[in-house]
Amino acid sequence: MENIYETSRSVAEYLLFHYGSREEILPHPEGPASALDFAVRTAAALLGGAPRSGALRALDIGCAVGRSSFELSAHCAEVVGIDYSHAFIRAAESLRADDVLRYDRADEGDLVTPLVARRPAHARPDRVRFEQGDAMELRPGLDGFDLVHAANLIDRLSDPARFLDRLPSLLCPGGHLLLTSPYTWLETFTPRARWLGGFVRDGNPVRTLDALRAALEPHFVLEARQDFPFLIREHARKFQWSVAEGTLWRRRQA
Repeated sequence: MENIYETSRSVAEYLLFHYGSREEILPHPEGPASALDFAVRTAAALLGGAPRSGALRALDIGCAVGRSSFELSAHCAEVVGIDYSHAFIRAAESLRADDVLRYDRADEGDLVTPLVARRPAHARPDRVRFEQGDAMELRPGLDGFDLVHAANLIDRLSDPARFLDRLPSLLCPGGHLLLTSPYTWLETFTPRARWLGGFVRDGNPVRTLDALRAALEPHFVLEARQDFPFLIREHARKFQWSVAEGTLWRRRQA
């Protein structure tokens, strides 16, 4: 079965999600405008917990088509963006190298509108490196980061616990981690036995935040929780409106 995140349709949806203006995404005045600019808002939340001095290094896992990586580059000396999708990484790298990327927005059936994604003017592409990779099998040498951004990733992994186990080794003591997820657990992506939450065990409901606390609190302090609504346009009259829970964690001192 084709990976949906390798399709041109998904690339176009995510380019619009990351770089589209309100008018391009949501022309309906009654729509949820507060759910726009998700990648901008999550990057800002992570940066809000970071020191304002020093040469910060950031890792953006599940970077998709790169907007959060570019936002982080305005404040960090180095940003590494990683995504499992080859197509997403090609799009992000194209924007890093060329500033703009043309794509077609789906409107109705076969009808499309040509649009242009533009790298934000404040981004520092010279500080960004994109690479394809598996969040559950991150390559050796990824460590010493001050910031780790992992947005809407854990419920799309076949074994999210393996990713959580790697997190402490990625961050410097005192570094900050932002996890966001709507906790949409589906067997399409994650076998039920590996869900972090959303099930009953011994008669008690198990929620994802409980599992995150159990896995991370030996190495991290939970500093903040925040809801991050987000909106993905499928076509002119169909949208995915979701609310991710964001948790901001500080790596404990060694």
